[in-house]
Amino acid sequence: MKQTNSNRNIVFLGTSLPRECGIATFTQDLIDQFEPIQGFNKPRIIAINNNENYPYQEQVIREIDQHTLSDYIDTANYLNFSNVDLLVIQHEFGIYGGESGEYLIPFVEKLNIPFIVIFHTVLTKPSAKQRHIMNLVAKLSVKVVTMALSTVKDLTSIYGIDSNKVAFIHHGVPDVKTASRAKLKEQYGFADRKILSTFGFLSPGKGIEYGIEAMRGVVKQHPDSLYIIFGKTHPVVKQETGEVYRQKLMDLVKEFDLSHNVLFVDKLLTQEEVIESLVMSDIYMTPYLGKDQAVSGTLAYGVGYGRVIVSTPYRYAEEMLAEDRGLLANFRDSASLEACILRLLDNPTLVKEMEDRTLELGRTMLWSEIAKTYAAIFQEKIMISEFAKDTAYDASFAKAKLLGV
Repeated sequence: MKQTNSNRNIVFLGTSLPRECGIATFTQDLIDQFEPIQGFNKPRIIAINNNENYPYQEQVIREIDQHTLSDYIDTANYLNFSNVDLLVIQHEFGIYGGESGEYLIPFVEKLNIPFIVIFHTVLTKPSAKQRHIMNLVAKLSVKVVTMALSTVKDLTSIYGIDSNKVAFIHHGVPDVKTASRAKLKEQYGFADRKILSTFGFLSPGKGIEYGIEAMRGVVKQHPDSLYIIFGKTHPVVKQETGEVYRQKLMDLVKEFDLSHNVLFVDKLLTQEEVIESLVMSDIYMTPYLGKDQAVSGTLAYGVGYGRVIVSTPYRYAEEMLAEDRGLLANFRDSASLEACILRLLDNPTLVKEMEDRTLELGRTMLWSEIAKTYAAIFQEKIMISEFAKDTAYDASFAKAKLLGV
């Protein structure tokens, strides 16, 4: 990286598009918003690879093989002698090598440049190894970011992280202009239908089977309702078990005679298609099974576009749907989901009130606003780091002069 002006150089460590990964999308969305922000060159990426050859764009300046420890050490050395002002580590246990991603430890221990870590997962019952990794990475960082207010306390009480280091920043949401709900329904051939939707990679933890089962009772009162399940099977799930989960869901649709009321869209949606699917929806659903899920990018998108949401009460949903911004159904309970859906479909006034409340929060989550918050933190931490270096140099120089060296 050659610095041609006084702008700051930021590098992100994590997965990168076109790898199909939520963190890669998160990183790209954040980087794209830095173009209009003064004081920064366009951020770059060091990509973590998983034995695949991806056609990266020029923003990827270096690659690390996930399972090769020497790659991490070599990259730390590279960064130490580069003109990178700040590194941003996207942390998720599964994308780094070693047990629970422990290859990250020698990497951060060798770094001489300041780094910020964004924790995408904060477990309430981590293993000893997981706790150690997060504690050490946080200790050596200059700032820790979490995307759920409920996890701030966990980072201090469970992981032993200094509370003064922790910042809460919402998961960002892209700002995409679309046609109205009515026009999008007409465009996609769903005029005069009530649309429920879920989007994202399919995996058994998504609980889609309970949403499908709930539709049995819903269609009896609202035969025009349609549950659209957008998304491919998660790449890791597909590699390990193929399309077993998707086939299970399709078999349920056939068993319950819901072919007119459940639709699968088996593709990785573009950003525009994701937003159009949300705007078109009357209800957005996340019937997830994991109670401790602290952050959900898909739910963040739903909130960002003011959708009325029906969800199971995992941690992020409880936080985001507080103050009557949605309805919570019981885990693994199709009857409970059905009751929530019917309550909304039978009460348009309630839906409108919930949408208004949700959109009020959603407007604060647009990537353009979130990026400004990150930029301010980046600048602050770079300036503090530079001041510390200058102070150390001055002290060293004064000592040498005193000793007559």
